[in-house]
Amino acid sequence: MFPLSPRRNFIKKAAFAGLGIALTDSLLPFSAKASFKFEGKKRIGIIGLDTSHCVAFAKALNASDAGPEYGGFKIVAAYPKGSLDIQSSVERVPGYTADVIKLGVEIVDSIAALLEKVDFVLLETNDGRLHLEQALQVFKARKPMFIDKPIAASLVDTIAIFEAADKYKSPVFSTSSLRYAPTVQDAILGNKVGKVLGADAYSPLKIEPTHPDLFWYGIHGVEILFTLMGRGCKQVTRVSSPENDVVIGVWDDNRIGTFRGLHNGKQDYGGTVFGEKSNTPVGPHVGYNPLLLKVVEFFQTGVPPVNKKDTLEIVAFMEAADESKKNNGAPVTIASMFERAKMNKK
Repeated sequence: MFPLSPRRNFIKKAAFAGLGIALTDSLLPFSAKASFKFEGKKRIGIIGLDTSHCVAFAKALNASDAGPEYGGFKIVAAYPKGSLDIQSSVERVPGYTADVIKLGVEIVDSIAALLEKVDFVLLETNDGRLHLEQALQVFKARKPMFIDKPIAASLVDTIAIFEAADKYKSPVFSTSSLRYAPTVQDAILGNKVGKVLGADAYSPLKIEPTHPDLFWYGIHGVEILFTLMGRGCKQVTRVSSPENDVVIGVWDDNRIGTFRGLHNGKQDYGGTVFGEKSNTPVGPHVGYNPLLLKVVEFFQTGVPPVNKKDTLEIVAFMEAADESKKNNGAPVTIASMFERAKMNKK
């Protein structure tokens, strides 16, 4: 189902034996492991013009009155080709290409040509199946990169992306913009909630047959859930119906977090965090600027704002949800998803 790609051997660690990434180790910032010099480098390139995120980012960064918070970064070039066979994505490319040209972005005919013109990369291709192949070219050029959701279309490819980033000492991170919704950040950084005892999150759940169910759009709500709960989910159970899907996660400390995927009705993003001090609603989506500011900060420092272990567990959670659905709602462990990824590595 997914593209064949080179894989390296994985290292065994704790309950996640053979994963290649020790999920209990702290993540060293790339700036401490590599010799990047960011001063004076402001040119950003985009790979894939099949998502509205590209236009939103270009409008913010390339505006004549762009504020100092953007650090002078500009999107200077884009390689437009995204998905080859997801029709909704293919149809967007001409319009979004025209939009970014109006904002001063040069269109190039290959990723190689793009990399000659830029210092940083936004990998925006909607199709997660292409991300590993595209990301490898960027890593080899040692350009810091943000990968928009989903980071990939499988846990196997996600692990391979982080392994390649480590191999080439090339900074990378991936997230949904919902992680940085102000109410979500307030809940985990402020004093109003206190210790998080549990959380419910929801988002639209649009199914794309080429991807596991939650990867295409459900990831937004899953990202909210994990931002609130943190890592440590050990088991996943999924209940499906034509109206909604509910995915129940049990954490190592026996806290419970749920994701509700909305098939019908009001298509919105949000949830509730349950804390020692208060139970507080979070959401809705307020646009891409909070994420963009984090991307700019990342380009300035080389330090990923999202730990790769968070992203790996999110992807494993989404794959576990699919596996539970296939088995009529049977519980599926996160550890088993990493073991399967080990067996399926190429």
